[in-house]
Amino acid sequence: MQLFQDLLDRSKQFHQAPPQPTMLHAQQGRYKIIHQAVKIPNLPAPLHYLNFYSLIGQPRAPIFQQPHLHIEKPLQVATVLASSSMHSVGHFHAYDIRQDCVFSPQQFQFAKRERLTGQLPQLKLQRDDDELSFDLNIHSLDLVSYFCQLRWSLGQYWSLPCQCQGTLTYKDQSYQIDQLGVLEHGRSIDFSLLPLAFYVYQLIPLSNTQQLIVMQLRDQFNSILYSRLYLKDIATQQVQIYDKNLSLYIQRVYPVVKTPNDQAMYLPRVWGWSLQQSDMHIEICTQSRGDFKFGLAAGFVGSFCYQVLINGEKFVGEHGYCEYVDCRSLKYQELKQEHTQCNLAYNPTVIIAKKDN
Repeated sequence: MQLFQDLLDRSKQFHQAPPQPTMLHAQQGRYKIIHQAVKIPNLPAPLHYLNFYSLIGQPRAPIFQQPHLHIEKPLQVATVLASSSMHSVGHFHAYDIRQDCVFSPQQFQFAKRERLTGQLPQLKLQRDDDELSFDLNIHSLDLVSYFCQLRWSLGQYWSLPCQCQGTLTYKDQSYQIDQLGVLEHGRSIDFSLLPLAFYVYQLIPLSNTQQLIVMQLRDQFNSILYSRLYLKDIATQQVQIYDKNLSLYIQRVYPVVKTPNDQAMYLPRVWGWSLQQSDMHIEICTQSRGDFKFGLAAGFVGSFCYQVLINGEKFVGEHGYCEYVDCRSLKYQELKQEHTQCNLAYNPTVIIAKKDN
């Protein structure tokens, strides 16, 4: 983990004086992998969340592999996942970039279904579909976080809070949206092999001006490559980053599922995080709503309710957003370790626990 973060990844140094992103990048030159996403938590029931997740070019890493698509040329395929908490069957699509798509820094067109147009800070995100459609204005805010900034310009991945306004339509029922979300964008070279086998990401809205993002990456041998918590306050224009003494634990899981890729995977039901530093104590306890949708690379997206304690201050909510992919062998998915229980109304039995020591 430290080798990756200290030698290759310069995102912590960028945190000192982060350059503001000025554009979204299309495939160009040596950058063959492009990612962009809009994630909106804290929407009222039955929506709970809305996401748009696109991946242009398919990386060669376990968490991204989708053999069920029978892709012969991964760099010429784009995938899009667009979903909310409501039941859906058409939330995931794969496209032939040469035949179905038009890409430029101000236009990302995926067939006749999804479109992301404009330039920072004003974008428009649209989807035309019989099941789930939306027409949203996205206004990004000047509070960037770099999740990854690789040396030698090998790649970068950043996140901006954004205000999302517009209309969502699900099976002829329309909903008005005006909520704080995040806009995320990344690009990288086509690495020959990335040993990424486990990925978890949670976006938690603490208030109308505060967001918490926590994420972790592991390899196929269960070694932690990346584990970090971002605490954002738009009102004060501050981002706090923590990557020491951050523990992830999973207390209860759903029965093992088989993905379309024939991957056996446990999905989390009750899980959380613990951060213990001299000046910062954070406890996060979350419970899944069970609305997981497959199609985020080789894994799932979904929503959860949560309790968060930050230095004794309590935050409670019903509409967090998560991404979860676990392509490790079952022997690692089923590891058992002791860990403090979530301090929620229920008291689940520990089934799986994972800890960053």
